[in-house]
Amino acid sequence: MPLLADVPRAAAADARLVTARGARIVVAVALIALLGAFAAPTARSGKAATRVTLTSLESGVLSELNQIRAQHGLQPLKISARLTAASAQHSREMGTAGYFEHNSNDGTAFWKRIGRWYGSTGYGYWSVGENLLWSSPDVDAHQALELWMNSPEHRANILTPRWREIGISALHFAGAPGTYKGLEVTIITTDFGVRH
Repeated sequence: MPLLADVPRAAAADARLVTARGARIVVAVALIALLGAFAAPTARSGKAATRVTLTSLESGVLSELNQIRAQHGLQPLKISARLTAASAQHSREMGTAGYFEHNSNDGTAFWKRIGRWYGSTGYGYWSVGENLLWSSPDVDAHQALELWMNSPEHRANILTPRWREIGISALHFAGAPGTYKGLEVTIITTDFGVRH
């Protein structure tokens, strides 16, 4: 809706029109900035700016894992963009550098690596865990959860009541070096977390 009628006016009226338009622009910019401030993630919020898109294998792992947790009376885990970024970076690094360990290739402890993506700053409580798996040439979600549930340490991570969020990465490599001996492999990293 125009602020002034579409009738020719004196110079003073034109000045008001420009001023009114300018004010509308300033108000619009201020509103956009204000909305952006509320919508933008902060270190404290733990919310990433983007949504997570999972592959069918990753979605299957999340679904199977949450079914197992439900069978044990535990809360389902919500996907976290930050934990998913941490898990994707680690799966990618392991597949390209040819190693299979929780610590990073440079020796950084797993919890410090995850902390780069899923920080503890501003929280009174912070905890993370991780499950890894590789299979040649591939693995499905049911097989992955079956393998983890048959391992006491991995089972304990899946059934830890305190976890609230998870990041999942399942990457396929046509020929991975090192530990994988050039085989076609699928590497899955799940990073568990809670902070409050």
